Amino acid sequence: MFEEKRVPDRQVRATQTDTTVRVYRSCPPAVADAALEEQRGGAGPVTPSFRLAAYDSENGRKPGHERILAIDLTREGFEQALQGHVEWVPERDLDHTPLDFQAVRIVGELAEEWITGITDVTSVMRDIAGLLATDQLHLAVKLVPHEPPYELG
Repeated sequence: MFEEKRVPDRQVRATQTDTTVRVYRSCPPAVADAALEEQRGGAGPVTPSFRLAAYDSENGRKPGHERILAIDLTREGFEQALQGHVEWVPERDLDHTPLDFQAVRIVGELAEEWITGITDVTSVMRDIAGLLATDQLHLAVKLVPHEPPYELG
């Protein structure tokens, strides 16, 4: 009999390397500037899901969430962050439609020693939003970071 292979109800998906995992934080411009200059993560929720970050920030248009930072964490730091306060919320499509599985949002402060780098990805998120606004989904999806399932240790 045919069995449908489906996504688990809860799944951590993330841009990752052998040593790092990327999470996203949306924040006001002044906070983003300071985080980039000091390479410090600060407090506030983060998610490894680019699409969820786009939804939470309304593609960088929500007041207080105009900038989106990509924060690369050590794998060990990411796993420690997952042991803290987490929320499971519906994963989102590019048009912010809820999907049938949940993504993780990590609430709290990231330890400085976990952070390997911080970059501003606001322009990418806004480029995607612009392409979607002009019905160019085929181009927008090419800009979305690849986020394979993260195997929890």
